[in-house]
Amino acid sequence: MEQADAKPLISVIVPVYNTKAYLSRCVESIRAQSYRNLEILLVDDGSTDGSGEVCDEYVSKDDRIVVYHKENGGSSSARNLGLAKANGEFIGFVDSDDYIEPDMYALLQEGIHKYDASVAQVGRDEVEETGDRLPDICVPPVQDTVIGHREFLRELLLHKGDCSFCTKLFRRDVLAGRQFPVGALNEDFHFLVEILPEIGAVVSLPKQAYHVFYRSNSNSRRTDREQLSRVFEDNIRNADMVLARIEKSDKELHTIAVRFGIFQRLDYMLHVPISRMTKENAFYREVVKRLRADWGMGLLNPYLTGKNKLYLTLFAIAPKTVRQVHRRLRLRSKA
Repeated sequence: MEQADAKPLISVIVPVYNTKAYLSRCVESIRAQSYRNLEILLVDDGSTDGSGEVCDEYVSKDDRIVVYHKENGGSSSARNLGLAKANGEFIGFVDSDDYIEPDMYALLQEGIHKYDASVAQVGRDEVEETGDRLPDICVPPVQDTVIGHREFLRELLLHKGDCSFCTKLFRRDVLAGRQFPVGALNEDFHFLVEILPEIGAVVSLPKQAYHVFYRSNSNSRRTDREQLSRVFEDNIRNADMVLARIEKSDKELHTIAVRFGIFQRLDYMLHVPISRMTKENAFYREVVKRLRADWGMGLLNPYLTGKNKLYLTLFAIAPKTVRQVHRRLRLRSKA
């Protein structure tokens, strides 16, 4: 292990699954960090495209790199193995098709030290396969900002905050004894909501130092409109989970959480294939039932937009017809 200075050790956990074409870019961006005291854990999650062999080749190139091979179990299980093996005082995560700026971990560690925090995060941008940059999902602050855990949760529920673990650096004790939920997508949101009260506050830094690389046919993106990523269903489960955790005495946050659940259900309705909008689809039936039950409350919710309320009304009345019309209008706009 390289000991370039007396700075604390940062363990960077990288789950790897069939990303051979992008893996070297990812690993090289970690190796190039100005913060040198790193432990880089590459966890091969049963890759079949040669990614595991690429991982092994790096062991001889950099003595900070450790490789673990396991049967395929998903990103969460790979991260959990990394957590069990990590030795660092601080823990970070990078997805194997993404890449980072050379000063990312230096900035994050400095932010934690400067504000005596448990967690710091940088901004991120999103890049298409074509190289085109997508609009920012999360707009970074213009200066260092310390966000309390309630306010951070509020921002998440309003779709303004960043739940990604990859943009963050954690003190080890925050994650001690915990695991990512295995078998779920959008596991970052679930896990982060669980630990937020213990974190206390998050230091948010302005630089966009993490680059998300969007691939078609990834877990959250499908090019076949007859497919539906499981992430849309898991988003609804997460919304129900967080609503159950919020005390009704916190009226503002509870109202925002109700808005979040309605929004996630509307998102599902706009993506579920029309062919699966049937009585046989129990999950779909339950979503429609809940939208109808929440219709009146949704119309009074100040955090839903007029467009949200229109879709809520339409989907509560005639969900399949609305989707068919929505699809025709989208096809016409692309023509």
